Amino acid sequence: MSGTPAPAVLAVVGAGPRATGLLERIAANAPELWDGTGALHIHLIDPHPPGPGRIWRHEQSGLLRMNSMAEDVTMFTDESSTIEGPVRPGPSLAEWAAQFSGRGPRHAPYAEPADPEVLAELRTLDPADFPTRRAQSAYLDWVFRRVLTELPASVTVEWHRTTATSVTGPPEGPQEVRLDGRDDPLTADLVVLAQGHIGTEPSPEHRAFAAFARRHGRFHLPPAFSADADLSGLRPGEHVLVRGFGLAFVDLMSLLTEGRGGRFRTRPDGALQYLPSGREPVLHVGSRRGVPYHSKTRYRLQGPRPALPRYFGPETVDALLAEGRPLDLRRDVWPLMAKEIGYGHYHELFHAHPGRTTLGWEDFAAAYDRLGWYDAEMTELVASAVPDPADRLDFEALDRPLDGLAFASPDAFQDHLRTYVTEDVARRENPEFSADLGAFLALLSLYGQLPRLVESGRLTARSVAGQLDGWWQGFFSFLASGPPGFRLRQLLALSEAGVVRFLGADVRIAADDSTGTFTATSPTVPGHTTRATALIEAYLPGHSLDRTEDPLLRDLHRSGALAEEVVTDPGFTHRSGLLTVSPEDGRLVDPSLGGPHPRRVALGAPTNSRAVAAFARPRTDSPGFRQNDAVARALLRALTEVAPTVSPGAGHASVAV
Repeated sequence: MSGTPAPAVLAVVGAGPRATGLLERIAANAPELWDGTGALHIHLIDPHPPGPGRIWRHEQSGLLRMNSMAEDVTMFTDESSTIEGPVRPGPSLAEWAAQFSGRGPRHAPYAEPADPEVLAELRTLDPADFPTRRAQSAYLDWVFRRVLTELPASVTVEWHRTTATSVTGPPEGPQEVRLDGRDDPLTADLVVLAQGHIGTEPSPEHRAFAAFARRHGRFHLPPAFSADADLSGLRPGEHVLVRGFGLAFVDLMSLLTEGRGGRFRTRPDGALQYLPSGREPVLHVGSRRGVPYHSKTRYRLQGPRPALPRYFGPETVDALLAEGRPLDLRRDVWPLMAKEIGYGHYHELFHAHPGRTTLGWEDFAAAYDRLGWYDAEMTELVASAVPDPADRLDFEALDRPLDGLAFASPDAFQDHLRTYVTEDVARRENPEFSADLGAFLALLSLYGQLPRLVESGRLTARSVAGQLDGWWQGFFSFLASGPPGFRLRQLLALSEAGVVRFLGADVRIAADDSTGTFTATSPTVPGHTTRATALIEAYLPGHSLDRTEDPLLRDLHRSGALAEEVVTDPGFTHRSGLLTVSPEDGRLVDPSLGGPHPRRVALGAPTNSRAVAAFARPRTDSPGFRQNDAVARALLRALTEVAPTVSPGAGHASVAV
């Protein structure tokens, strides 16, 4: 139709949960910020299905599960969300699944999942269950389809099932996005990079281990996403060193046991027993701590929900920054964070289990308010008010449970760690210890405050490198991102069956050319060396722009159009491997411009906006949702101002996705 104004065009690279959340916020804010007189066309570029994306795609093993309960996963804002745009509530995964068993209302657009196993799971899913990743994939697919129905008629979406390889264009003009397998680029007014978790090429250490494995005909797996890992090269009965004891290990453990035909059965005493298929390798697992992540709690708060944050909220961060001095995370920030976590813990203990305390809550809270976490008086207060040490919060003991312990033999250590895991699972499934959940909720409340400290430049480079990106990230994951309890019960059964062996803490891995084997040692079992013919690095790839597998980021990095986050102190520089973006609206910082690129935005895992997850626990004022809302509003405002990128009459068709 000659003379029809050309639509504004937005290109979004990546179509997983992050992009879906952004689309939801565009739909929510469009009635206010998009007048509907013009058209907006959105290109989604991803080789994997929109909604789930790569990580949550349906095509992965049904053995792989989430580490969150179904009721604790949502893609929707709620009354806790502190956003400028409108709150548009929607069902959590559990509430959405309830419709398939008739326990809840239907949610449009209604459609039963095509996979009969997923449908059967959803029909019996309890809110406190830990769903399969395939169930989450179905939920994300539905969220995406719902968002499409909520967009104004003037907004259309087109999915390109391929990979974006580059983006070029001047800051004052249209951007061209090239796609793999297509000659003509897409032309867009604005571009959003939302690729999610991205793989990296092996580091020099991993390349050296890979070269050793090739020389000796051995197996080596560098850090990888578990669903993508090729484990076919591991032989039945082969001894394998596994470095890493977190969620990646748990996934690999499942794939190499149940995934190879083994099965678990419940013994008369209620414990699990593993029945091997004979096709399993033998896994020798160790890590820095030498123990698995703490299992997720499987209960709800027994007392009232605490008002959080209290000691480490935005006002506290403002006050820290106003001091105008360099900040050390452990010295200046951690005591406030620890006090916040402690408040959540003791609030639940005093309200839900008052018989295990000797003071009234008001008296305890008044004293707690005026004391610092590491004050001697605080230690005395807690000791007098909480008689049982098992009810007190001891971060140092939690963080390094094997410190100071040494065992005379590997078998003695196996017994010790099985006892440790058994006690951990029992505690996390017993509501008598619901104070642990109070601490967990406080942990979530403060997590989103930390990026501001980095963005301010006040946090020292050593703090960012060794504490924020090192110790703190590991500590948070250890306490808050562990596996469901049933996975650790499976670990116990595998240990008793001899399929899994524990190496200890501060494990050191080496390669011995004289024997052609990988070796592992740990001070937990002094003088003992474990030899194996395979090595698995059981953790996710680290961030690295130099080694990224994403072709678009690689191209931008090589052309100098990306700014890697670099934090510098006198005599020390830390390169995080993360993209630098403007904190207000996620615009990609371009060194050639000396600041943010006005037409390029980046969101999610590869950026220095730390602690911004794509989906969240309900009623926690998710930082990810806040960021999505702010960016969506900025995009809509910018798109109303840009000039058309195609000639009148060219237009775009609305494509069903």
